[in-house]
Amino acid sequence: MIKYALRCDRTHEFEGWFGSSADYDDQAARGLVECPVCGSTGVSKQIMAPAIAGTKAQRSAEPAVDPKMREMMMTAMGEVRRHVEENFDYVGDAFAKEARAIHEGASEERGIYGEASPAEVKALVEDGVKVAPLPPGPPKKTDVN
Repeated sequence: MIKYALRCDRTHEFEGWFGSSADYDDQAARGLVECPVCGSTGVSKQIMAPAIAGTKAQRSAEPAVDPKMREMMMTAMGEVRRHVEENFDYVGDAFAKEARAIHEGASEERGIYGEASPAEVKALVEDGVKVAPLPPGPPKKTDVN
């Protein structure tokens, strides 16, 4: 896990946790990293001081991320994803169109999930449509021979 100090284009500052820096880059490129205050997807990383490794005793006494806390967070995110997948309607790449229709009252009110481009997500947020990224699924297992 990696923690970034983030700031939206409206100057709200917050932190975000990601599985890796590549996860952040991927989610940001897809418009899935958003400000928890205003919902803006115009988010950038801020300058951070690197963690400097100390002695072995210091490193073992103060882990960067508590393994139990990490496991709790991963479990909670998995439960959120599982709940959405089991209880919401999957609308595929029609997500933006259907979310807008629900917001405008042209379609029945219900929970949905699917895919949307960064531009579609940005337009929805700008128009006041409440959307949020779905937590990532578990890593895919690959065959190692």
